[in-house]
Amino acid sequence: MKVLFTDYDLHDVTLERNIFREAGIELVEAQCRTEDEVIRWSEGCSALLIQYAPITDRVLAARPEIGLVSRIGAGYDTIDPAAAARHGVWVANSPDYGVGEVSLHAMSLLLAVIRNVARFDRDIHQGRWHYTSTGQIPRAQNLTVGILGLGRIGKRFAHYAQPIFRRVIACDPYLIDGDFPQYVQRVTLDQLFREADALSIHCLLSDETRGMVGGRLLRMMRPGSYLVNTARGAIVDVDELAQVLEEGRLAGVGLDVLPAEPITPDHRLLADPRVLLTPHSAFYSVESEIELRRKAAMNIVTWRTQGRPDYPVVTGQRRAPSGS
Repeated sequence: MKVLFTDYDLHDVTLERNIFREAGIELVEAQCRTEDEVIRWSEGCSALLIQYAPITDRVLAARPEIGLVSRIGAGYDTIDPAAAARHGVWVANSPDYGVGEVSLHAMSLLLAVIRNVARFDRDIHQGRWHYTSTGQIPRAQNLTVGILGLGRIGKRFAHYAQPIFRRVIACDPYLIDGDFPQYVQRVTLDQLFREADALSIHCLLSDETRGMVGGRLLRMMRPGSYLVNTARGAIVDVDELAQVLEEGRLAGVGLDVLPAEPITPDHRLLADPRVLLTPHSAFYSVESEIELRRKAAMNIVTWRTQGRPDYPVVTGQRRAPSGS
């Protein structure tokens, strides 16, 4: 059995090589950026291990031998799940590897923009030393914090937020009321943006959520409010966000993810001192990276030995090659 590692930005892939070697699986490594590259490199491969490569209907139609696509990460927006289902291809992910890291990073960004931590540091380096140099700072205990998406990470973020903020509200239309913690008030999407003084995004990227946080919702937010995104960059329309910042509505923004990464040196957001950026690092700790990669690779090993991956998001019909 042969597996293609379509692409990665890891320093090395020794971990994956060792996992597959022990399972008797051949690993092919590439850095695919296009459908054509995935098709070319995946010849003879039964499974794909991917980070960002596009896995589309065209790819799966061209390679009927592919039975499983396993993503390094919780999101799988570069994979067409409907196409996978049509072709009988399993899709799997690593859904629970960095819940603590991402939720803590989101809270760190939020508290940093509320308390102006990075702005104070910049002022000090520029010779300014005064507690009001960055403007007024509200008391966090008086604020309402909102959460868009109350899955594993959203719930952990709510747990962190509950003792810090006055009120915690959330919107997640896919959860029943019983899945909301008692200290989280359920609200509609519009209520969330109207009532939150600070808002953290924790939903998956899909056709429904792509560009959802745009001008309409952003302009509902209270003057002087805060926005943090550690989910997927394309959920937020960053051009509209930059415009709303220029209009003076938001007091601070923390972004770990952007629609196009890395950010270009001339991007409007880089010129705004109210914007705090991190390089898609919310997931990262030494331990979480190992867990993430191991789970993604083991999806393939388990599919080979048991007929289904550990963390399926699309149920397929294809099995590993006979004799394996």
